[in-house]
Amino acid sequence: MGCFHSKATKQFPGHEDPVVLSSQTAFGVSEVEALFELFKNISSSVIDDGLISKGEFQLALFKNRKKENLFANRIFDLFDVKQRGVIDFGDFVRALNVFHPNAPQEEKIDFSFRLYDMDGTGFIERQEASLSVILADSNQDGKIDKSEWHNFVGRNPSLLKIMTLSYLRDITTTFPSFVFHSEVDEGAT
Repeated sequence: MGCFHSKATKQFPGHEDPVVLSSQTAFGVSEVEALFELFKNISSSVIDDGLISKGEFQLALFKNRKKENLFANRIFDLFDVKQRGVIDFGDFVRALNVFHPNAPQEEKIDFSFRLYDMDGTGFIERQEASLSVILADSNQDGKIDKSEWHNFVGRNPSLLKIMTLSYLRDITTTFPSFVFHSEVDEGAT
């Protein structure tokens, strides 16, 4: 594993040890290594700098980096936790973790709240939400706070279906071309 880590660190700023990332997420070590292969493909699709730009993110989602999509832009912004305009590998894995079937429900609820809270005020306001989401405004003050959102999602769990990507359960079998033959023992984590 030493070779994997030292080579990756030089070429990919923000690269983190797969064992550490695995211990912080629902992904196994081999899944983190498979995600690294995916990350490398995305991050080199426009500029080979070891980081995912907004254009590369759009290209990965839509096969067209010029197509603007508010939803994709918002997800990019949430993945870009350091607010640098790029996503490094550690941020990529941690952000994808929320979509893992084994990720805690609370994380999915929090991420979905931040997704709708477009201006980051801590509230989902009418102009940021669809009609069905407005129904969460239980105190009728024109905005939805985290507590109201949590209660609404609790009564309507189907809202979180988009927050689970079942193929992330074992990305190494979903995308066998990304399998990295690790020398790390999964049981060691």
